[in-house]
Amino acid sequence: MIGKEGRVTGRIGPGLVGEVMIPIRGGSEAFYAHPVDPREEITVGSIIVVVEYHPPRTVYVAHALSS
Repeated sequence: MIGKEGRVTGRIGPGLVGEVMIPIRGGSEAFYAHPVDPREEITVGSIIVVVEYHPPRTVYVAHALSS
């Protein structure tokens, strides 16, 4: 999971649990998402990269450098 890119489907920000769709196992799956930097806000539609994964469905993400 770490290093995979995905798209934000539910706003991620301070005090919020967002949602991202990540391509995995031949499809895309939804994961709960938190920002790596707790002050950062990531808007819907942004491309993210997974920095940390906590099974079964939680990821910590940052803005991807490439889209």
